[in-house]
Amino acid sequence: MRITLTSVLVDDQDKALRFYTEVLGFVKRTEVPLGEHRWLTVVSPEAPDGVELVLEPDGHPAARPFKEALVADGIPYTSFTVADVHAETARLKALGVRFTQEPLEMGPVITAVFDDTCGNLLQIASAPAA
Repeated sequence: MRITLTSVLVDDQDKALRFYTEVLGFVKRTEVPLGEHRWLTVVSPEAPDGVELVLEPDGHPAARPFKEALVADGIPYTSFTVADVHAETARLKALGVRFTQEPLEMGPVITAVFDDTCGNLLQIASAPAA
């Protein structure tokens, strides 16, 4: 058994695709029209055959209250690994990304949290330099 898909609930698939590709640097893997929405996935350019992230519409009645509660409590929806949290934070800030938590050493990792513009907080994390 292995993980092949995971999803993030987004309020607008077009906006999400722009943010996750043009800002975060993922690449579009799959786009299949499904009526009002699409089956839309992105992958890391470092692992194009790896885990796909589904940019899933948050149309279910429970989705938005769930996302709003996480944001209100400052809880990231998911986490991505980066080589250097400080460098990635600087890169993303230069692109206009709003951070809710600056890089912070938390035991054996460094984390930072930002707004994905689609109703979620996301975390980036890396191990500190040895």
